[in-house]
Amino acid sequence: MFKRLNRSSPWVWMSAGMVSLCLIAVLGVMLLIGWKGLAYFWPSPVYQFEIDTPSGVETFIGEIYGTENVSSIQLQEAGIALKNPTLLDHTRLLIKIANREREAHDFISVLEQNLLSQKALPDIAVVERVENGVFFGIPSGYMQGGKLVDETLTPSLIEQKVTLASEHRDEISLIEHTEIGKVSYALNALRVEERALLKAGESVPDSVNDEIVALKSRYAGLEATLASLRTEMSLDSLIVKDRNGHSVMIPIDDVLSVWYPNAMGWHEKLGHWLVHIGRFVTEDPREANSEGGVFPAIFGTVLMVLLMSVMVTPLGVLSAVYLHEYASKNAFTRMIRIAVVNLAGVPSIVYGVFGLGFFVYFVGGNIDALFYSDDLPNPTFGTPGILWSSLTLAILTLPVVIVSTEEGLARIPSSVRHGSMALGATQSETLWRIVLPMASPAIMTGLILAIARAAGEVAPLMLVGVVKVAPSLPLDGNFPFLHLDRKFMHLGYHVYDVGFQSPNIESARPLVYATSFLLVTVIVSLNLAAITIRNHLREKYRALEQEV
Repeated sequence: MFKRLNRSSPWVWMSAGMVSLCLIAVLGVMLLIGWKGLAYFWPSPVYQFEIDTPSGVETFIGEIYGTENVSSIQLQEAGIALKNPTLLDHTRLLIKIANREREAHDFISVLEQNLLSQKALPDIAVVERVENGVFFGIPSGYMQGGKLVDETLTPSLIEQKVTLASEHRDEISLIEHTEIGKVSYALNALRVEERALLKAGESVPDSVNDEIVALKSRYAGLEATLASLRTEMSLDSLIVKDRNGHSVMIPIDDVLSVWYPNAMGWHEKLGHWLVHIGRFVTEDPREANSEGGVFPAIFGTVLMVLLMSVMVTPLGVLSAVYLHEYASKNAFTRMIRIAVVNLAGVPSIVYGVFGLGFFVYFVGGNIDALFYSDDLPNPTFGTPGILWSSLTLAILTLPVVIVSTEEGLARIPSSVRHGSMALGATQSETLWRIVLPMASPAIMTGLILAIARAAGEVAPLMLVGVVKVAPSLPLDGNFPFLHLDRKFMHLGYHVYDVGFQSPNIESARPLVYATSFLLVTVIVSLNLAAITIRNHLREKYRALEQEV
């Protein structure tokens, strides 16, 4: 037996088995997150329930959100009368009834014994709204200009009205976020210039005053246009009957989409599912992040990781080159190596405190005092932003890049360096043209590990730049286009906020899974891009390594 253990084959098989188990576990987690998250966008049936309640039989319209088995003993201890107490377990349904502004709760729990009937009526519709979530009911009419439209209400007519309302909202959004944003940005720049001139004791030129007046006039004109657009469709409403048969008027500007889940075929449901996944990826969040999309969070996560990569790679490579190629083996270099190893084990929240104290308050405060004194006391760089978040994560991931680069430099034989210098190249030329290109796959490996860690970090970002809802993206059409001083949204923080800070956790729970799956997808995509570059570099310099 001991002879067999001394052979390599049992250990090879054991290693292969452990790797396979790890892969299965990772794929299982991915499938679980993906199933829980992506299933949220599938149009589930909506039923009309007849439920026996203490106040009598009531009608509810809702979607079955989940089921669980509850023991009879537990129900009896809670004082619930059971129709069949001999059963060991009773099924309890969690039903989403929505209609937030008309119901006390979004969800109700119902024992199956109290469920008198359950009908999937084909004319039950789900109305997705800008505010207050979805509305379950039966569309019965349409108000246009304050008057009831005589035309028969059909799904195609509703879709036509919703499309017009969507175009109307897009026009309003364009004016609010683009045109008014540009005017406000230019007006703020002129006011800063005006304050600087007055502070220096100089008079404000007439051209500046004229431009300010023109911008204010332009701003007033845009506001008037917005007011006109908002009142244009304010009298148009979709009439929907709720569970009690009462007619509810929903402003058409508040309607995002309407669908009939019980009347949809498999292909229609698939199309609906794909459209809503696309909207989740491309739209802004609503209702305190519990509704809508996560595009600002995706953009902020990717931009922060790219900035971090640009910052950490040169710093890590230069540090590794100094330690391996230039520094002598003495107490100072040993202390540096010990510090690098210890930095890799420092909790991430400590880096966040360091970034807040050093980057934000010290560096950013001094930048404001030197270059943006006219904007004070409103800080520009002396406040958390995406630049300081990227620098903080660059410091956090620096040990990973240093260690990986040093390992790559150590694998290059000394004969390569000696041969280069023997041909007349200096040490710097040898490093730049021979050593670093051959070590580039190891550098990319360090960058891959840095990306994998930085993209999922949340704790330090809460101190140095990430916010629940960012008013604007760090990238826009205003000069200098990339605004590194702005705060940003992050997928990891979005998961934390929706999962633990949402006022309606049952409704927001599927979004936690969907955002988690998206975060993992973004990290995997960034890593795959880096791995592709690394493999290309490895193939490029493989021949040189074989010759050596």
